[in-house]
Amino acid sequence: MNSLPRTIVAFLATAILSTAGCGGGGGGSDGGVTPPPVTPPPSGGITRTGVAVGPITGFGSVIVNGVTYDTSSATFTKDGLSATQDDFSVGQVVLVKGTIDDDGTNATANTVEFDDVVEGPVSSHNTTTGEFVVLGQTVRIVPTTSFDDTPECPADLTQAVAVEVSGLADANGVIEATRIECRDGTWDGVMEVNGLVSGHNAGTTTFMINALEVDYSGATVDDFPTAGMINDGDPVEAKGTVLNGNTLDATRVEYKGNRFATDDGDFAEIEGFITRFVSATDFDVSGIPVTTTGSTTYEGGAAADLGLNLKVEVDGNFNASGVLVATKVDIKSATAVRVTGTLDSVSGNTVTILGITVNTDPLKTRFEDKSGADIDPLRVGDLAAGDYVEIRGQEQPVGQITAVLLERDDFDTRTELRGFVEAGGKNEPNLTVLGAIIVTNGATLYRDSRGATDVAMSAAAFWAAVQEGSLVDARGTESGDTTLAATELELQMD
Repeated sequence: MNSLPRTIVAFLATAILSTAGCGGGGGGSDGGVTPPPVTPPPSGGITRTGVAVGPITGFGSVIVNGVTYDTSSATFTKDGLSATQDDFSVGQVVLVKGTIDDDGTNATANTVEFDDVVEGPVSSHNTTTGEFVVLGQTVRIVPTTSFDDTPECPADLTQAVAVEVSGLADANGVIEATRIECRDGTWDGVMEVNGLVSGHNAGTTTFMINALEVDYSGATVDDFPTAGMINDGDPVEAKGTVLNGNTLDATRVEYKGNRFATDDGDFAEIEGFITRFVSATDFDVSGIPVTTTGSTTYEGGAAADLGLNLKVEVDGNFNASGVLVATKVDIKSATAVRVTGTLDSVSGNTVTILGITVNTDPLKTRFEDKSGADIDPLRVGDLAAGDYVEIRGQEQPVGQITAVLLERDDFDTRTELRGFVEAGGKNEPNLTVLGAIIVTNGATLYRDSRGATDVAMSAAAFWAAVQEGSLVDARGTESGDTTLAATELELQMD
């Protein structure tokens, strides 16, 4: 097996820091499903040394990228400090180093590491688009973003003392948040940002991480290949407690490219966005160069679907040039549908809500319990009819939901359904979405969220605009097994 060259070391460090080549905590193990038992590889099987980067989807060991890693002998590190598995949460993007057998099912973690992308006060938040800015980094809230509830985050994140963000960045440096934790008055005031150095000026001892200027004149500078020597393109973590406008007065700047320096593993599983795209055989994922071959298999699409800013998971082996030769490319579908309400039934890994069949996956659905029961980790077998849940995922297959995230909460009468108007489903004053009927009346409020701002619209304008295939969001109360009486109905951007 080949040692990874410094450029790939930097790329991989960037991937786990979620900076995607453009720059860019904790809670208990609250979430998860019953993972398959971890057993030794079969006699004669091939065990490979390698790494995995992606969000945690479950516990009972640690599940990352659909693989359960036995963590019984693993070392855990969080934000550079020794930790335990109980300090980790679903949705946190982690780096797992260990071994995995050739069938991709039996794996053992030697180390599990987590570093947030950014932690600090939020300077602006567009609650319509879901984008906010923290320490000069643009962060996007998406349907699969998990929020910690201790303390509960305000709707406007500028009202939080600070936030900690874990996520993956696209080619434009925008971070898609996988988990957000809000800080309260007990926050220690230490701001952190991970990313790539740009615009370094040795004379003024400053550099940029996206739109944030870092002044390191008073900082301890650690672990750089040449002592104290910072260069553009270096993956770093900067920490400080003083923010002067858009300048962080750093107390410590640490080089992060050495996290793979002693790794001679040749196998990797990387989840991220395509951050450079030339062709289906020449592209980067989170800054890591990837090539495909005639033997590469595809899930969720085909080679022709690849392109800039597409989210994928790539499995493969590094060649002598440090390029990841993909054996599999899994194209991640956008999560567009959501349903909130009480469960009708639970059977195996399938639940129903508003009459809609929801399929969960023991390795890929992220479970979290925010109810008073606070089961840790929550498993699908812990759910029962009448539980109040929020489910987010894709309409897959047609008329059903494949759940990416399922959260249980304390009971509420509010019901919400977000999905696509099905064929023949526009029957004013009603709509049919995922087989459920959305009923409106003269008191229903209508809104349009297809633009940069969320605006009110008349009933006539809504019904003129909505079509089969339109994405709508209905809020109201459940008035029948498959019926939602809408108090508000909103057109959404697809």
